[in-house]
Amino acid sequence: MSSHSHISAVLVVFMALAVGVGAEPLAEKSCDVIGDESTESQMEKALLKKLEPLSQIRFNTTVEIGTTENYAYHFRVCREVNSSLHDFAGVVQMDRQSGKTTVIGRINETQVFNGSDWIMLIYKGGDSYGRHCSGEKRRAVIMISCKRGITASSFSIISEEREKEQDCFYLFEMDSSVACPAEDTHLSTGSILLITFSSVIAVYIIGGFLYQRLIVGAKGMEQFPHFAFWQDLGNLVADGCDFVCRSKPRNVPAAYRGVGDDQLGDESEERDDHLLPM
Repeated sequence: MSSHSHISAVLVVFMALAVGVGAEPLAEKSCDVIGDESTESQMEKALLKKLEPLSQIRFNTTVEIGTTENYAYHFRVCREVNSSLHDFAGVVQMDRQSGKTTVIGRINETQVFNGSDWIMLIYKGGDSYGRHCSGEKRRAVIMISCKRGITASSFSIISEEREKEQDCFYLFEMDSSVACPAEDTHLSTGSILLITFSSVIAVYIIGGFLYQRLIVGAKGMEQFPHFAFWQDLGNLVADGCDFVCRSKPRNVPAAYRGVGDDQLGDESEERDDHLLPM
């Protein structure tokens, strides 16, 4: 093989590799909490992992104030709104009249913390305010409230605080089940004992019924397991209850008064001697 052919073959291989590498989709960037990797909060990392189910959902809302302000807001949880721009934009404001786009917050400057039934996600590092808020960078604050049974809903903008000298922000809110605390499924000792007792009783009755009917061949009430024992026990309990609960003896002797001697009449003087044989 000539040197020219060898070089051509090498070039073809490199081109194929380049095409193959270029064809691989680039992984989307995710949230990066503020600070060096060694000093990043483990709590924040755990919360970001909890929010991961929302990362593939795109959220949109619009707001119109009079005739001068008409905006659309686009938001993603720990993903870029437009990954092709590589600008880390997590919340974007678009002027629907002029088409101008403004980055409200970026995912590479993320803060996150939570309460009992909410998670607060903050994107910093947005585009500059210009003449408002001393020209500082914009910041998006997203309040995620607990709502069980719903992955995500009700994304909306609440307000924009831009009248202060610093620490201005855009406030958004939404509902999601990821912000809910884990449900406590622990059973108490009493519940466990009650379930166990109920299960044993059910097995005893059903198993005994089948045995009496199929093996012994009993009919009617005799199919109940140990029917004679339970019948005697019931009678014993009934007798005991009757003995404890009754207010007077069951068999009361008939009331009577004795007859005094003074109430007896005079003894008859009549004799029956004449009836005897002489």
